[in-house]
Amino acid sequence: MALNKVQMLELYRKMRTIREFEETVAKFFSQGQIPGFVHLYTGEEAVATGVCANLEKQDYIASTHRGHGHGIARGASLNKMMAEIFGRIDGECKGKGGSMHIADVELGFLGANGIVGAGLPLATGAGFAAKYMKTNGVAICFFGDAASNRGTFHESLNMASIQKLPVVFVNENNMYGISMSQERHQNISDIADRAGSYGMPGMVVDGNDVMAVYEAAEEAVKSARAGGGPVLIECKTYRHHGHFEGDACIYRCDEEVNAWKAKDPLPRFANRLQEMKMATEAEIDQIDAEVKKVIADAVEFAQNSPVPTLDELTKDVYCD
Repeated sequence: MALNKVQMLELYRKMRTIREFEETVAKFFSQGQIPGFVHLYTGEEAVATGVCANLEKQDYIASTHRGHGHGIARGASLNKMMAEIFGRIDGECKGKGGSMHIADVELGFLGANGIVGAGLPLATGAGFAAKYMKTNGVAICFFGDAASNRGTFHESLNMASIQKLPVVFVNENNMYGISMSQERHQNISDIADRAGSYGMPGMVVDGNDVMAVYEAAEEAVKSARAGGGPVLIECKTYRHHGHFEGDACIYRCDEEVNAWKAKDPLPRFANRLQEMKMATEAEIDQIDAEVKKVIADAVEFAQNSPVPTLDELTKDVYCD
């Protein structure tokens, strides 16, 4: 489906929002204002944005430890997400989840996950539920390159294939499992090749091109929703930061990092919008300024939110 100007600018706005959110989190984490660990999505914005732009209300997403971008792309509250990362009571999970466990079930956001590959069976289960209950829903599973080596990957793809479930498996291949490059932990170049082992389509796309991701996801989601079964999409992308904030990142050379930053999805799409006469430089600048204000407001909301008291410790953890 051809996108109009409003839709194209919304893709840019969403990517810019993710970028500004992540860089703001990096700043406050470095100042010691954010507890725990954070794993940032900077550089990978085109994947979540392009995929989630194809989703409907009844759909689900399962995320990873690098999940802020997925939540934002799905439409989660920036205020609540920021408050959660700051560990405050007004956060999505009342400050209990932090960066790696943000969730919003009402949005179909099944949560970020601190366990590598754990989202795969969750998304498969959500796909089974959608098919069983005839909701016409689709489940999206975001996962990294290293997660495709785990048993959960193979079990999930196998079950989704056998049951012909409406699941789209989205591999965000940023070339590293923590500090180990893909060429050292796999004997294949394309993770999408593994789709054939389970009788499902597999495709490789440029994960730094939001339109390429959007179009691949559009095809996959339509097929899954129509009963065509699961699809595996591999998005070649790259994280600008280390595996986590504080990672010295000595395992990547400057030449590699700079080469990938030259393919940064944001300026790349901004330039494309201007070349297509979909936006002027002034319109792009206006979106950037508006996003900065929204993120600044989210930080203010988070900082003004109280720290949970001790009597909140076991609330929403157990049920009768």
